[in-house]
Amino acid sequence: MNIYKVSDIGELIKDNSYVGRGIVVGKSEDGTKAVFAYFIMGRSENSRNRVFVEKGDEVIIYPFDESKVEDTSLIIYSPVRSAGKSVIVTNGDQTDTVYDYLTAGKSFEEALSTRCFEPDAPNFTPRISAVLDFNGEYTYKMSILKSADEKGSACNRYTFNYSPLAGVGHFIHTYNCDGNPIPTFTGEPERVKIPNDIQAFTDTLWNNLNENNKISLYVRYTDLNTGAYEKRMINKNK
Repeated sequence: MNIYKVSDIGELIKDNSYVGRGIVVGKSEDGTKAVFAYFIMGRSENSRNRVFVEKGDEVIIYPFDESKVEDTSLIIYSPVRSAGKSVIVTNGDQTDTVYDYLTAGKSFEEALSTRCFEPDAPNFTPRISAVLDFNGEYTYKMSILKSADEKGSACNRYTFNYSPLAGVGHFIHTYNCDGNPIPTFTGEPERVKIPNDIQAFTDTLWNNLNENNKISLYVRYTDLNTGAYEKRMINKNK
């Protein structure tokens, strides 16, 4: 097994009907852009009834059709927020916890030590999070908070700290595949190729996510010299 293999993310996801929610963070092939992507999927009508909306630098998830909302807990949150020179990307309301801690001068790890996996037995969906740090040289961290057993008896916390490599990203998602209960993501974040072209990367992700279960995707490329960014956002519900 080649632990340094860098995969095409389209190949990783194209035959997987349900990887759940996913975060990709890395650096463009030419080394000039910091890159992240976040997507959501859903199996139930409640989960599928969502759209991404931009408000400044922030991305917020809203119901597409408010008349169909059954339960907003765990599905309505801000997946992307900026805190000073850091950008936070998560799959839940822990975005706000990380924001509060970072703005108070505390760490990503300290923030997530106060949080746990989602209380949605029997799945116990993990909380996945990332922070892109632009304070000096660009670096990033990723985290997953997972149930220690099938009963949700305790929470295990894993943090991965990266020095970015040109053309390489790391991909973490909530589930290995579909199932009942849904199998939690295992192992380290997967190494994936990050091209220079934001549209090509967006298309690769969106076109290979399961057609029935994909809901929304947000991709951002930030110029490491100027701080200016280019983004793409796709909502299945329009």
